[in-house]
Amino acid sequence: MKTFQLSAEPRTDLGKKAARALRAEGKIPVVLNGGEIITLPYTGSLREGEKVVEIGNGKGLITTDLAVTAESVRKLIYTPDIFAIELDLHGEKRMAVLKDIQFHPVKDSILHIDLLEVSDKKPVAIEVPVKLEGHAEGVKAGGKLTLSMKKIRVKAIYTQIPERVVINVDNLGLGKTLQIGELHFEGLELMNAKNAVVCAVQLTRAARGAAAAAAAGK
Repeated sequence: MKTFQLSAEPRTDLGKKAARALRAEGKIPVVLNGGEIITLPYTGSLREGEKVVEIGNGKGLITTDLAVTAESVRKLIYTPDIFAIELDLHGEKRMAVLKDIQFHPVKDSILHIDLLEVSDKKPVAIEVPVKLEGHAEGVKAGGKLTLSMKKIRVKAIYTQIPERVVINVDNLGLGKTLQIGELHFEGLELMNAKNAVVCAVQLTRAARGAAAAAAAGK
């Protein structure tokens, strides 16, 4: 993955009113998840913006409330590409990936962003764009190649996740489909259902006519 550099500032004034005021300044509230898991009650010190979220069984998770400018994330959000985010926070670098975005239902402006902190020790699940390459046999026979899944969900150490998953369709015949269970990529665990159809070569009207004519001539 390519790296996207993003500066953030800690956010301590929380709640809906504070979030609205933040957006009025051209900023977006952000939560950085995936931090350290700790035992409760927690007696350690928290840095500005950090808080402990109880996750059960006497355990808690340290998350960080942040604010970023809307302009700084434009090229991160409005693109089909995926990025490893190098977050500049508290004067240190922390790596994250985009987990979720909430948009305004009418204005389509960004209301909130969730980031997930990553490391080179813990796998992360993320959706990766699909790219088809090659010339399918079924297309040569008059069929039409269709892409059903524009993204595939994969799990791996973030440094091993590619910018896109490339699938060769040369051997895909007329009327055939390619499912998740038929794919394999070194270092990646595919998280979608094995019977999910990634792409297919559909029979066109012309191909059906040619097949019927060929059958009639036998």
